[in-house]
Amino acid sequence: MKKFLFAVAAFLPVLASAQNAQPFTIKSKLTGITGPAKAYLVYYLGANNVTDSASIVNGEFRFDGVVMDPVNASIFIDHKNLGFAKYIEQNFPDGGPSKTADGLSFFLEKGNISIAGKDSVATADVAGSPTNDDNKALKTQLKVIIDKAKAIAQEAQKATAEQQRSAAFQNTMQGKYKTLQAEQKTVLKNFITTHPASYISLLALSSVSGPSPNVAEVEPLYNLLSADIKNSEGGKQLKIAIDALKLTSIGATAPDFTQNDVNGTPVRLSSLRGKYVLVDFWASWCGPCRQENPNVVKMYNKYKAKGFTVLGVSLDKPDGKAAWLAAIKNDGLTWTHVSDLKGWSNLAAGLYGVQSIPQNFLLDPQGKIVAKDLRGDDLDSALEKLLGKI
Repeated sequence: MKKFLFAVAAFLPVLASAQNAQPFTIKSKLTGITGPAKAYLVYYLGANNVTDSASIVNGEFRFDGVVMDPVNASIFIDHKNLGFAKYIEQNFPDGGPSKTADGLSFFLEKGNISIAGKDSVATADVAGSPTNDDNKALKTQLKVIIDKAKAIAQEAQKATAEQQRSAAFQNTMQGKYKTLQAEQKTVLKNFITTHPASYISLLALSSVSGPSPNVAEVEPLYNLLSADIKNSEGGKQLKIAIDALKLTSIGATAPDFTQNDVNGTPVRLSSLRGKYVLVDFWASWCGPCRQENPNVVKMYNKYKAKGFTVLGVSLDKPDGKAAWLAAIKNDGLTWTHVSDLKGWSNLAAGLYGVQSIPQNFLLDPQGKIVAKDLRGDDLDSALEKLLGKI
């Protein structure tokens, strides 16, 4: 669900260099604040976290500074003049905002930005900022999809535990998520196509790519972006990521690796040449992985006689070997399993750019990647196409 219930502003970390510094000015008027209070502006300048403060006089305050590219920022209003440390302690006790927190998240960029409201910055309007205008427009377009995602989540929560364990139920829900993801991609792609000079298009593109990007889909959209957006630090980082993805794109020869199996015996991926191999990244602690395992078991048993096998690569932690072995036994995973037990630092996962699990890559008998990120019925359809109907 996190793929759908998102804040567009959080998609892509922004790195910056001092040569691109551009001035900004924020002028704000909150007509309902009459007493002494303080405003705090929090944002990143390159790798540095900046916290600036301004006194609120007759409801007005102002910030001046520099940014490189548009960057996600927050303004907090300290109505009681507690001081920033005390304000954060009282209003963010568990890391998230309490009911008393008064904050606004927005894009900070070069130029003059106006923030106007009554007695709360949380409900104030931001004006004079093209990036914030574009972000608002895109979020409006995505609202219907977010509402559908919430409805699907509620449907899943209402299901019984037995239903949730059912492969048929999981495949049905996966199908609904897949349809919704396709709708989301259509909206994002249309926005990128019609707003090539918008920084929001760069962020939207990072969402289109998702946890298992398809270079053939992402690179043409990147090429549509304006020169200024490509030359932003975020644009440069995305280009580096796209070039790296080509190593594991469909049609590429799968990078080889060796890791130990459950008995400590080294297993080399290329030793499985001659078969269709599903390289399946998972972990014993990963709920969605465990939910998908019955489907992988079903496909393994269905197609193994026709030259299909699975190589499980676990992202279990250094102290997780017992849990890993127990999950293999309890889930009936009778294929070969390997791991270096380094968690998210698993070297094979790094080689394949794995940032979320479950994630998988289907290789042909010559070791070339023919499909990626197959779930539920998609895995069955891909294997049926390659190996024939059973």
